Amino acid sequence: MKYRSLCPGIPSVSELSFGAAPLGDVYGALTLEECRQTVHFALDQGINLFDTSPYYGLTLSEERLGACLEGRRHEAVISTKCGRYGHRDFDFTAARIRRSVDESLARLRTDYIDLLIAHDVEFGDLRLILDETFPALHELKREGKIRAVGVSGLPLNVLRYVAREGRADVILSYCHYNLLMDDLDTEIRPLAQERGIGLINASPLHMGVLSEGGPQPWHLAEEAVKQAGRAIAALCAGRGFAVSAVALRYALDYPHAATTLCGMKSVAEVRANLAAMAAPVDPGLLAEIRGLAAPVLNRIWPEGRPENRVDSIL
Repeated sequence: MKYRSLCPGIPSVSELSFGAAPLGDVYGALTLEECRQTVHFALDQGINLFDTSPYYGLTLSEERLGACLEGRRHEAVISTKCGRYGHRDFDFTAARIRRSVDESLARLRTDYIDLLIAHDVEFGDLRLILDETFPALHELKREGKIRAVGVSGLPLNVLRYVAREGRADVILSYCHYNLLMDDLDTEIRPLAQERGIGLINASPLHMGVLSEGGPQPWHLAEEAVKQAGRAIAALCAGRGFAVSAVALRYALDYPHAATTLCGMKSVAEVRANLAAMAAPVDPGLLAEIRGLAAPVLNRIWPEGRPENRVDSIL
């Protein structure tokens, strides 16, 4: 396992990181023992960044991750979130942020959080987020309850604006650097390099579009994007490769992200992801994939408040 610097104040992180949303039963029911085996196996293989949220499983992911890391907390870098607590339950006020971190600390069975991320900020009032959320996060950092301040969301214009004005240490972006998207490199990387902001690249499979089974029925990508995903999967299968492995390897090769975040729910999935790390992508196959992706490259679905979708947010 290779490790890279994410931001000052927290340990270097593994280039592959563990998305803990599945521990909250969001992709099927698991037992606590199954969760423990998966987390411990990941730790044993050198994966050290674990990302969760109160939203995932409505606190179940945090509770289970805390139980699984008991006795091994010192081996892990824990990232959790605040501001989103349900499908349409958002509260970015300073008072709620402070309560949220105390609740997360209790569920995670720790006395500090390495990275606390304002979760899906495109659904909030951006003025309130800058006036209340981020001052509260920086105050929590000074108090030692958290070690770094982050921001997450889908629209890159919102991420760029909030990270810059809120003085974020880390940006977690999902679905913006993979076989179907590359605008993370043009829209976020310059700011990150200029300000020394760490980058986490999440959803290398484009939330299932680049997987053998395809996306869930609720996936918001337009049909042309899903068709491109199916074509890429068929091409990979015809060449003897799993599209999920090719997509993960491609994302891991992006040099400007400290880590690639991928959800994992079983030892078998951890093994498969580790195997993908060891398998370089054939340049000829990659060229063909780019041809299939070109007609839909960088097409993303809208998320968040309508006023946060406008191009005037810089």
